Amino acid sequence: MTVAAQVKQTLAGLKGAQAALEAFASIEENPEAKFVLSRNADRLKQVIGDLHRRVGVLEYEEPQYKGF
Repeated sequence: MTVAAQVKQTLAGLKGAQAALEAFASIEENPEAKFVLSRNADRLKQVIGDLHRRVGVLEYEEPQYKGF
């Protein structure tokens, strides 16, 4: 498995984790727990953005990996 494929697989996993945190936050009744879940979902959103930019760099540097 190429580095680009591994990064994209990691990105997909992080998006799933973010969606799960957002789902749990939406049904959580405890305000403190809801805040923690939402905050961590926001942090993951930042990491996902950084990783998405990295994928763009990888695809630019290695065009054969584009679209995988």
